[in-house]
Order: sequence, then C-alpha cells, then structure tokens
Amino acid sequence: MEIPFVYGKIAEGQDFTDREDDGKKLLDNFHGLVNTVIISPRRWGKTSLVNRVLGKIRDEKDYLLCKIDIFNCRTEAQFFQSYANAILSASYTKIDEFLHAVKKYLSSFGPKISLSDIGAQFELGVGIDFRDNTYSYDEILDLPQKIAEERGVKFIVCIDEFQNVSSYHDSIGFQRKLRSHWQNHSQVGYCIFGSKRHMLLDIFSNYQMPFYKFGDIMFLDKISKENWIKYITNRFLSTGKIIADTTAGKIADYVDCHPYYVQQLAQISWLRTEKVCDDKIVDDAFSSLVSQLSLLFSNIADSLTARQIQFLRAIANGETMFSSATVIKNYDLGTSANVKNLKKALQDKDLIDIWAKEITIQDPLFAFWIKNVY
Repeated sequence: MEIPFVYGKIAEGQDFTDREDDGKKLLDNFHGLVNTVIISPRRWGKTSLVNRVLGKIRDEKDYLLCKIDIFNCRTEAQFFQSYANAILSASYTKIDEFLHAVKKYLSSFGPKISLSDIGAQFELGVGIDFRDNTYSYDEILDLPQKIAEERGVKFIVCIDEFQNVSSYHDSIGFQRKLRSHWQNHSQVGYCIFGSKRHMLLDIFSNYQMPFYKFGDIMFLDKISKENWIKYITNRFLSTGKIIADTTAGKIADYVDCHPYYVQQLAQISWLRTEKVCDDKIVDDAFSSLVSQLSLLFSNIADSLTARQIQFLRAIANGETMFSSATVIKNYDLGTSANVKNLKKALQDKDLIDIWAKEITIQDPLFAFWIKNVY
C-alpha cells in the first residue's frame, strides 16, 4: 500500500493541499509576465507551489519555462554558468539544437560542452571560462529575452535560493547588474524565491537595495488547520483507514500547522494505524518524532552560546517584552543592547523569524524541544 503522506520532497498531485488563491495569483502573474517574489519561512511549500503552477502552463506552446536552483552557486561565475546552462536547456531539448544555440549565443566565451547520460535521457552542460575579466556577461543575462524574441514566445524564469547572491563579492554591484537587465525584458517574467525570509526581505523591500520594487511580493500564509484536517482525513480514507476530524486537528496543532511536520507526523501516525487512528496513536507518534529529532536539536544547541539558548527559551515560553528588566533578569540576557545582538545572531542562523515585531522560533518542534526537553 502506498504511503499517502510525503515530506522532504516536492509535493505533487494529491500530495499538494490548499494554496488555491496563491496558485491562481501566481498563474495570473506568469501569464502577465509580472515579476514575482515569493517570501515565506522554510519548508512552507514555496517550491511545491511554483512547480504546481508551472505544470499548469507547461503544455502552452507560447511559453518557455525554466527553473534554476542557485543553492550551490557561491560565486558570480557559478551563477552565470548555471544560468546560461539552465536557460539553454529549457529552450532547446534536442542535442543538435542545443549545440547550435551554444555556438550562436555563447561563442565569445569559448564554451566547453559536456553530455551526460541519465537513464534514457541526457543532460547537456556548458562550461565557460571566467578567467577573462573583460567580459561583461551581458549576453548571458539577456539570453531569455533574446530567445523569446526570436521564437515569438514568452519566457518564465524561476530562481530558487536567490538569497545566496547576498554572499557574492560586491553583491550590491551584482544585484544592480541583474536588475538593469531584467527590468528591460518585455517577454520574460521572473519568479524569485528562497529559504531565508529575512534575507529576501532585505533584498526586495529595502528601498536602498537595487531590487526594491522589482515586482509583486507574495507572502505565503500558513495552511489553515481546517484545510489540514480535510487533507489528513481524506488521505487516511483513501487507504482504507479512518481518523476523526479532532484527531487530525491534533496532528496540525502539535506542529503548529507547519507543512513539512504535518506531513511527517501524519505519516508516522498512519504507519502506526491498523484501521482507526486515535489520539493515543498521534500522541505516541509525536513523542517518537521529538525523540527522533533530539540528536539534531542537541547539535544545534551545542553550537549556541548560553545566552542564545536563554533567548530561545524566552521565546518558547511566550515572552514578548525581551528588553524589559524582568525578562532580562529571569533569563540572564545581559543588557537590552545584548538582546538586539541575540536577535540578529539567531536570525542569521535561521533559527528565529521576526515578522511584524513578533519573534518566533522557525522550527515548531525545536521550540517544543527547547521548552520541554532541553
């Protein structure tokens, strides 16, 4: 019997739930070539949403679609190489066409082409020599616009983990270069997203940054408890098992409606269920999940200072007035100036989220562990 819950990979088909309004808006933006920035905490389903919407227009003949993950691109050179390869691979699927396009668009860079077999398919790779600093690489940034113009189509370019550009040498200059090209592309729509919300917010909502007002910013909300209840009960039922609405709601409550953990806890509960899933099964499944993650959480805690741990404890305990004398004293946070440093350090480590002045621990199970186990 196929397990009806998935986590740790892109949710597709029946594994995808809710996001109807977000999906409709993103689809409209793609059709209108509206540049879009998607911002949400980690593991909230940004990639799954983008893939689902791309799938809805994949068969439309007047569109070319490209998705690029720049997580491993640590330099400008790596970005340009990945970008050029992804754009050409999305535009030309036949080997002879790809080779012709490389010669046509990238000949000045002295490209090196590789071909790798992947099952019954193939993967083409373009290597470019970036040692010559006289190149401006404008040709690479303009590739989607040139191809779209020549073929009379529209191009959708989606870039994941975009916050990585913040670590490049002369990051601001690099962002200015991207913006100066992309804002002039009339037949290309860019969709940008990533896993670090605070860094993306700085790139796209800070008026001093090159990408300020680059396009429509979409903030993803949590999937509601009601939607999770419907999803969980239906998925149980599809395999001949039963779970009550209240018990399904308990799964969502335990993990604060976090998409990744809802799927994981639901899967563990489903595996422990013979016919009917009750509250005890979910309780035991949650205890098992926390135990399973304890080693990971211990390693995270070991990498933090004593006061960083204390600040996390204060958040987990529901404190909000972190600079008050009482909170500083009770949690030994030092001074109000030190509280500011603690916030920044933990945000940079991607452990906390600061949104509308509300501070939360990004991982709801880590928050539970800090409060109840550590």
